[in-house]
Amino acid sequence: MNGGIFVQTHSNKKILLDPRKVTGSDFIFVSHAHTDHLHKKKKNEKIKIKTLASKETSIIAKIRGYDIQNTIDTYEGFELVDTGHILGSRGLLIYDEIFYTGDISVRKRGFMNSTTNIPKVDTLIIESTFGKPEYVFPSISKVIDQTNKIISECYDKGNPVLIMGYSVGKAQLLFDLFKHWDPFYVHDSIYAINKIYSELGIILKNSINHTFAEENNLLSKNNPWIMLSPLMNGNSKFVKHMKEKYGVVTIGFSGWSIQPGYKYMMNLDHTMTLSDHCDYNELIHVVKRSNAKKVYTIHGFADEFADSLRKMGFNAESLEK
Repeated sequence: MNGGIFVQTHSNKKILLDPRKVTGSDFIFVSHAHTDHLHKKKKNEKIKIKTLASKETSIIAKIRGYDIQNTIDTYEGFELVDTGHILGSRGLLIYDEIFYTGDISVRKRGFMNSTTNIPKVDTLIIESTFGKPEYVFPSISKVIDQTNKIISECYDKGNPVLIMGYSVGKAQLLFDLFKHWDPFYVHDSIYAINKIYSELGIILKNSINHTFAEENNLLSKNNPWIMLSPLMNGNSKFVKHMKEKYGVVTIGFSGWSIQPGYKYMMNLDHTMTLSDHCDYNELIHVVKRSNAKKVYTIHGFADEFADSLRKMGFNAESLEK
């Protein structure tokens, strides 16, 4: 599937969906600005092929080094549908017959609204990152309460806290959910993305990046503070530095943390199950809402999810060949 999903329309238009390589199509569709959905490129290469994507995706992709020069957000017969994964994430509705979800979440999370607009289609192409029954996530309120309790206990003991999530999407959500803690510092890479989010209408409070904080001796080992960083293993250079110099308590956020042993594999003090994808039950909900006669699964547990759907009576097939 590195070439993306190839679709040829009734009018013989050829489109590639989230391709890793761009070949043999009239235009491409990019669902969102995570790098696993952006095509591989050479350094400083400009992406010149006509690209169907949201304005937000194009802007966020550019700051990440993907200069999409020929972006359109409308095209006759094609409709972009908000999928609630990250800011700007869209699915693609093709001639009211095919719906490609890209990455999708139907759960409200902070400033990310729940996705209720699941098109009724003949064919559904759905991501299946968490397409196994064991991946059923706790409520967002439970995750927030548990995290606030840990942070509160750390503050009572004078311990600083390092909370970690993927740099684009998850990190901005975490910043919004826990912005009431103070002082709040942000890793340089996330600081840049936060500024873009604010420019795009998701107003995130002003913060100080970690380099400035360290250079100006704002961080202390004996007074509590909170810092947001990309999700890293506890053995990474940055986390080890923060542990050794400041004694931080680490909290990692990921849908994968529902797996037994994830915390130990990541070498973190705490892990919380928080995902920007649908869990297993929510994926089934999307399939049912679509009324699709044919379902194709892609990414993650595509084979397993297709098998589960067939047992429920759906005509389902995995594209992970």
